[in-house]
Amino acid sequence: MIDRRTFLKGAALAATGSVLGQAGRRSPLAGTDKLPYVISLAEWSLHRSLFGGRVRHDDFPQIAREQYGIEAVELVNQFFKDKARDSDYLSDFKRRADGFGVKILLIMVDGEGELGHPDTNQRLQAVDNHFKWIEAAKQLQCHSIRVNAATLGQGTFEEQRDRAADGLRRLSEQAARHGLNVLVENHGGLSSNGAWLAAVIKQVGLRNCGTLPDFGNFRIRDGEDYDRYRGVAELMPFARAVSAKSHDFDEHGRELHTDYERMMKIVLEAGYRGYVGIEYEGSRLAEPDGIRATKALLEKVRARLTDGAA
Repeated sequence: MIDRRTFLKGAALAATGSVLGQAGRRSPLAGTDKLPYVISLAEWSLHRSLFGGRVRHDDFPQIAREQYGIEAVELVNQFFKDKARDSDYLSDFKRRADGFGVKILLIMVDGEGELGHPDTNQRLQAVDNHFKWIEAAKQLQCHSIRVNAATLGQGTFEEQRDRAADGLRRLSEQAARHGLNVLVENHGGLSSNGAWLAAVIKQVGLRNCGTLPDFGNFRIRDGEDYDRYRGVAELMPFARAVSAKSHDFDEHGRELHTDYERMMKIVLEAGYRGYVGIEYEGSRLAEPDGIRATKALLEKVRARLTDGAA
């Protein structure tokens, strides 16, 4: 477990405001001066192939580059869960990615405990469990790890906010020591309530604790969905990354559940200039086709917004 003294050291570093990450909302991206955003690829887009053994995690950067022409990726810890502390493996993975000219932006971290757990000891244990991924992200030269603000749904709106903010603050203090951001995705439960998650981030109050708005994850519980456009607008002031979730497309290539043009206007009007990650999660199209359809749609919307035709 990380002790209180270490937490306080991290807090002091974060308080200096020196931790901004490599992909801040308004930070220009080298070589992309004429583009309002750049397209990246989230590894979850290939989750069926990865779980089924048809694709290897080690080959993901090569696949992104050679099959989809994408030069930046977001990893998912589930696909290399036992390698977080394997320095040789991480170094080799980074060399392979570099060899294909692919930048590793962040690691999406799941399954390491609830950062807003009602029990303090379990909350601290969850913070400790995440720390190895901070170190792995540092070695891979990521700008962030993506985490969840799960609270098990216990307590009032305010009590759950306070617990999630406590866990995230502790973790963000540690990430600050490594120059990394901690990003929270709307990912079910109260975290899919944009106003609640925005309040959590405000309460944390550290510049390296932000959000990763996802276009599609606004199911709070069965039968209760949060408005996705309102939610993204509420989360964008804290965004260091954006996830373009997609499922199904019509005959014109438009996503059936999200108006991408409307959504990307919200993203850009918030001042965000950075990577927008494809996260195809549909089942009607094969994963490669879903990725290509999402990429084509993002490119089409980007061209309209760039030309001022939207």
